[in-house]
Amino acid sequence: MAETSSAWIRRDGATGRARSLRRDETEAEYRLRFDLKNRNLNGFKFSRQIPLGPFFADFVCRQEKLVVEIDGSQHADSLSDARRTDWLNAQGYNVLRFWNHEILEHRRDVLETIVAALEGRLCKRSEATRFYPAASGCGEGTR
Repeated sequence: MAETSSAWIRRDGATGRARSLRRDETEAEYRLRFDLKNRNLNGFKFSRQIPLGPFFADFVCRQEKLVVEIDGSQHADSLSDARRTDWLNAQGYNVLRFWNHEILEHRRDVLETIVAALEGRLCKRSEATRFYPAASGCGEGTR
């Protein structure tokens, strides 16, 4: 029998909550969604508002185990975001975080950063790029 990751154990009510989050997306989520849907970003498939364990990830590329989170001002210095990132890292997910204004004002840079993470060119933990890899160093946990 295959082992089931705790990230994929479905919680009661998760599907309804995910649908609600998709329906009530922010302007930044709306803009980024069009760049990520239908494999528009270098052929990588993304899903949005996906339940992962106790959390909902804004965007997930399951193939490369990358979570892209979009943060508003309420996320500044958030301890719950740090716990969330640690939990996702423990499940093998790399986490890349962007502020709403970065997506709205610098979307091309955001997309280039996402591609760099997907291709393994961004692989070290960095507060500047807000990239938090599941494993430390290049070649571990990235392609």
